[in-house]
Amino acid sequence: MSTHFLGDTAILLGRSMRHIFRSVDTIITTAITPVALMLLFVYVFGGAIRTDTDNYVNYLLPGIMLIAIASGIAYTAVRLFTDMQSGIFERFQSMPIARSSVLWAHVLTSLVANGLSLVIIVLVALLMGFRTSASALDWLAVAGILALFTVALTWIAVIAGLSAKSVDGASGFSYPLIFLPFISSAFVPTETMPGPVRFFAENQPVTSIVNTIQDLFAQRPIGGDIWIALAWCVGILVLAYVFAMAAYRRKIA
Repeated sequence: MSTHFLGDTAILLGRSMRHIFRSVDTIITTAITPVALMLLFVYVFGGAIRTDTDNYVNYLLPGIMLIAIASGIAYTAVRLFTDMQSGIFERFQSMPIARSSVLWAHVLTSLVANGLSLVIIVLVALLMGFRTSASALDWLAVAGILALFTVALTWIAVIAGLSAKSVDGASGFSYPLIFLPFISSAFVPTETMPGPVRFFAENQPVTSIVNTIQDLFAQRPIGGDIWIALAWCVGILVLAYVFAMAAYRRKIA
């Protein structure tokens, strides 16, 4: 059964990736807004913001990457909604393929597409002066956290894509996720925020993820933030997966 599922997912992933590479502008578009924000905050606001780094882009980059992911998953919801409207799901049902492989193909496509966008963002950050003494293992840990975060949010996108009544509805769910890093430690230390805002910022998932990636890039000791970050990501992933599969079963019933 697992071989059947893996084979079906690989075939459907290839189908989705062909669509991605035929419209590479999607990946570039996903990277443009985060890059623009990075340029704005570093070169316009950076001089007025005090952090514990010599170059503000070093502090800012983790939050920008999370914004890129939150923006990129909207395309997954749109692609899934488009597939639902085109009737391709009905054709898949008539074939001897694993049902969940259809959704996993979209999730893995999101992982690859968002990964490519993040590479673009890191390259721009390097041109802007981003420097890190992180080892290869540190970079692998960063990549692992970002991948887990991407998969978790993509399953939320799957719910939106299955439940939406329009293309705008399919993509609109991502706006609160995009703005979440702005109320976190991604742009300024939470210590500078007023009480209620600080409480929210310190107890939402983005802050723990940002703090962990910042520590890995700076090669500082990793504290409890990494476990909080992993708990948030895994918790969101499990809940979103359960609700997405329930929505999928209702759709194909």
